Parts: sequence; structure tokens; C-alpha cells
Amino acid sequence: MGSAVKRTISLPADLAHEIDEISKNEGRSVSSIVQDALRLARAQRLKSELGEIQGFWSKRAKDAGVLTQKDLDRLIGK
Repeated sequence: MGSAVKRTISLPADLAHEIDEISKNEGRSVSSIVQDALRLARAQRLKSELGEIQGFWSKRAKDAGVLTQKDLDRLIGK
């Protein structure tokens, strides 16, 4: 994991209670639960960004008449 950096965060009471329950039920530290939540949020954010990029380039390809691999090969001179 490398070196850890301590942070102090504030949580609404309901989330604090929920994280304590998860910690107790799963036998994990609050820190590891927060780390997992942040990793999941990052993965979801990156997946969303990738979808936006794919949508952008798909539209550009369609507008350029590139609908198949054969169209793409023709366009790039293969």
C-alpha cells in the first residue's frame, strides 16, 4: 500500500452509523471501508468518462461515414 496519509473527515450521523455497522459486521476497519468506497467511486467516475469519450468518437466516426471496420481501414489507408 505504501505510506498512509491520515485525514479527518466529517460524516452525517446516518453514514457514520452505517460505516460503524459495516465495520462491525465485516470485521474491517473504518479506514478500509472508506478506501474501498473511494476506489469504487473512482472506478465509476472513470467508466462514465470513458463512456462519454466513446460516445464522442462514435458520433464523429458516424458523421464521417465510418460504420464498419472496412470503412475505418479504407479511411486510414489499410
